[in-house]
Amino acid sequence: MINLYDLGQVYIVCGRTDMRRGIDGLAAIVKDEFDLDPFSGRVFIFCGGSRDRFKALYWDGQGYWLLYKRFENGKMIWPNNQDEVKALSKEQVDWLMKGFSIEPGIKATNARNFY
Repeated sequence: MINLYDLGQVYIVCGRTDMRRGIDGLAAIVKDEFDLDPFSGRVFIFCGGSRDRFKALYWDGQGYWLLYKRFENGKMIWPNNQDEVKALSKEQVDWLMKGFSIEPGIKATNARNFY
């Protein structure tokens, strides 16, 4: 499994994102809507309405990486506030990559049921 936190600080873009967007569209969201630098070496994570997949955008100093993860079973609990970006801890990134909620106290029964 790729450990996104090893790349840099990870930010979750709350709310629903149009998953048809590519690198330029996602970088524009980071810059225009949240006044953050998409060239900063941080990882920005986006989720669509189905909540069974997410995209991660990362600038490595020479180009962008666009990572895509789709869970085969279940849906993620994703923060709804459309106007917010949250920095995640290493533990929260690990939970997210395994399909669990990033909010403490909200636990799933197993990795196949994380809604």
